[in-house]
Amino acid sequence: MTQSTILLVEADILVRTPLAQYLRECGYQVLEAIDATEARALFNAAEISIDVALIDASAHDEAAFELARWIRQSTPQVEVVLTGSVTKAVKEATDLCEDGPAITKPYNHQAVLSVIQRLLAARKRQTDAE
Repeated sequence: MTQSTILLVEADILVRTPLAQYLRECGYQVLEAIDATEARALFNAAEISIDVALIDASAHDEAAFELARWIRQSTPQVEVVLTGSVTKAVKEATDLCEDGPAITKPYNHQAVLSVIQRLLAARKRQTDAE
């Protein structure tokens, strides 16, 4: 079984680092980006295959929503999870992610892990059925 790769897009190093470490300890490969520009660069790196994009989407960061839209259009096999604590972010997340995976801050690491595991398991079931 190959190791799943998570792209964590979070500007706040005090939030990003502990969550990334936790997910690594749970067996995932974690790539870190501070913004949409870095995230796109990682997506465009030919040798990297990303399974889940966990994107912080604050009310003042339209780039996060644009990144989520771009991922949905260019690599629809990637699961997108938008995070944030603002009502607008939740509404945008629901619009972008028909499955509704949206997580609020502050992060509960176990809750984040549960969402990622659920999305990857659902994708595996769908792939196995095809």
